[in-house]
Amino acid sequence: MPHPLLPFRLAVSIAFVVLLAAGILPAHAATWRVQAGESIQAAIERAAAGDTVEVERARYVENLRIDKALTLRGLNRPTISGGLRGDTIRITASDVTIEGLIVSDSGDSLREQNAGIYIFPGSDRVVVRNCDITYSLFGLWIEKANDVLIEGNLITGKREYASPQRGNGIQLYNTRRARIIGNNVSFVRDALYVDVSHDAEFRDNKLHHSRYGTHYMNAYDNLWENNETWMNRGGLALMEVRRLTVRNNRAWANSDHGIMLRTIQDSVIENNVVAGNQRGFFIYDAEYNTLRGNTVVDNVVGIHLWAGSKNNVVERNDFIFNREQVRYVGARDMVWGEQEGNHWGNYLGWDRDGDGIGDVPYEANDLVDRLTWRHPMMKLLLGSPAVQTLRMVAQQFPLLRAQSVVDPNPRMEPNNPDWSQWRGRHFPRAQ
Repeated sequence: MPHPLLPFRLAVSIAFVVLLAAGILPAHAATWRVQAGESIQAAIERAAAGDTVEVERARYVENLRIDKALTLRGLNRPTISGGLRGDTIRITASDVTIEGLIVSDSGDSLREQNAGIYIFPGSDRVVVRNCDITYSLFGLWIEKANDVLIEGNLITGKREYASPQRGNGIQLYNTRRARIIGNNVSFVRDALYVDVSHDAEFRDNKLHHSRYGTHYMNAYDNLWENNETWMNRGGLALMEVRRLTVRNNRAWANSDHGIMLRTIQDSVIENNVVAGNQRGFFIYDAEYNTLRGNTVVDNVVGIHLWAGSKNNVVERNDFIFNREQVRYVGARDMVWGEQEGNHWGNYLGWDRDGDGIGDVPYEANDLVDRLTWRHPMMKLLLGSPAVQTLRMVAQQFPLLRAQSVVDPNPRMEPNNPDWSQWRGRHFPRAQ
């Protein structure tokens, strides 16, 4: 009696032979070793698809071109220098893996988009893992390539260049399903620049000392989780996007905003820490989003709300020790916290029934705030009896009341018990 798995095994064997004959599968995978003084490019040209090229520790001055599916692996972290011209490594094939290398010294042409590693259109499923990409104009440029994995890399730019003359650390253009995980990016123009790239995952990255930690444009259905952005001009700049999830990130000590939400819809921004920035959140033309469980602490302005940002759900956030909790100018009140409320560190109401919710609604701004925004020199008089009297009169007479963010259910206790550890983390000279 024939073995029951015999037909299956026969079918697998026939399929393997067909793929082998068609050149889709290599006859065998070989490993090529490159030693000091030898050419990496020559080894790449000798290798077949599916082979591995291993590079021993040394310094190699070459501009590599990889046009077949192979693995380029460094042994004890060799250096590949592009000699300050062009791209140091250019990939034009799918299924390429690069790991364990120091990649440095690209050219500096913004017009030609010189990069440490340039992944050309159609080069799908490329993996770049555990590399140091240094002194390159763009660290990684990824264009029209899907399913790439960029993981565990250290990327630094041309630090002495002025910001407009630098490239971006990782640039994604017109991609799908990219995974950008565990990278440390600094001293570039924007650490992560994402344009027309969807279904991507950005996790566990450290983005600092750049213009923007991330700069999103026209990108949908992306996840941004557990990243840290600090000492940038802006932490996260999320613009022209939909269906984005932004959770468990830390944006601190940025000289302008921690998180910018500009022209964004149908997104969830939750459980982030935004501390020590000039503006914690800058929200502009944002609708139908949920902001929940965020810790906004010790910013000059907690939230700057502008340009018709409405129909958002704002619940269980903590606003503590911000010099100005909310800066809002509108024709009508903006109601937040209708279901569960938010915690406001400067709330002066009371909780007589002990349910944890204040008995008096919280109002973020009054007439004096509005006048101060229009006439900044008024700040010199904020402690004067005249201004204090004006503030009291405005509270007593509704005709003088300014439109404000109103929370009908202010929470008496913060949602995040560890909020105090984020005090004092300011951008130098910001205070």
